[in-house]
Amino acid sequence: MKFDLDEDRALLKSSTRELLEKESPLAEARSVMESSAEGFSKPLYAQLAELGYLGLALSEEEGGSGLGPIGLAAVLHEMGRVALPGPYLDLVLATEALRELAAPEARQALRGLVGGEQRILLARSESVSGIEPATAATRFEGGRVRGRKCFVPFGASADALLVTTAQGLVLAPRPSAGWNAQPLPIVDHAQRFAEIALDTPGVLVADTPLAARRLEAVDRLGALGAAALLLGLMERALEIAVGYLMERKAFGVPIGSFQALQHRAADCLLRVESTRSAVYRAAWALEKDPEAARLLVPVAKAYAGDSGRIVTGEAIQFFGGVGYTWEYDPHIYFKRTKTLEQFYGSTRAQLESALHAAEI
Repeated sequence: MKFDLDEDRALLKSSTRELLEKESPLAEARSVMESSAEGFSKPLYAQLAELGYLGLALSEEEGGSGLGPIGLAAVLHEMGRVALPGPYLDLVLATEALRELAAPEARQALRGLVGGEQRILLARSESVSGIEPATAATRFEGGRVRGRKCFVPFGASADALLVTTAQGLVLAPRPSAGWNAQPLPIVDHAQRFAEIALDTPGVLVADTPLAARRLEAVDRLGALGAAALLLGLMERALEIAVGYLMERKAFGVPIGSFQALQHRAADCLLRVESTRSAVYRAAWALEKDPEAARLLVPVAKAYAGDSGRIVTGEAIQFFGGVGYTWEYDPHIYFKRTKTLEQFYGSTRAQLESALHAAEI
């Protein structure tokens, strides 16, 4: 499918690429993700907030840009190309969770989040196994939220958490002593996860039915966003690999002239282009046809996860014996892809969602 961005979103995409190539090229991003405790550049995220990137999912009436899911997909596509470390997608998902909540604390939190004054992140998972109970074990009673949350993205540096509880969605500001956060082991250096023990004051901003509706919207936007990131990751990984194929020589000729490698590169290109079609078709549906998005978004995420793993894995193989070494870049793209393949709805979970939507 041929899909062209309109003028506003095309300008957004090109300006995002220019910004990231200047402020966060992969060499600099690697330094940040490998050496800083937070795992991301706070000045860059302050700049993103100042430029309005944190309000992409919001309408102009809500204080956002009004560029919608298509604009968000275009931005995340570019962020994937530089394997941007940090919680950008997770911050956007927090704005999606807060956007229709009437509680004064939620409205104030949304303004602070979009303006870059606060980093607010969702805390949902309660099991390292990935198998969640039907009802959250975390409780909100007597004005306090108590429980334990796993895989909180960049949770140790959050200013507040949106916590799922048995009573609904709770906004919990960071305690003065900080979070009781335990870093979790990671393979992806652009990611940080924490397990957080909670016994802190909070405010119930959405009861259980309303929280369920907002989290359904969050899940759909998160799946689209992760698929767009995967598109950028595999696209750039293939470009780097093809560049190496044209540069590396064997028997006096570039190894890219070998037909076997050409066929493998062509297969990767087919997956990249198919993912591009799936992602932007899903973004269009989420913006213009929400009913169709129930099928198209999980299809895009499932296909992007599977294709991303194959393409970034092949990129390592194209580099031969040095492909897996630390000094080269392909492993960064592969590790990012493995994280995104499992989170924001794993490939298996998305396939099940797509099958359910198709039956309906």
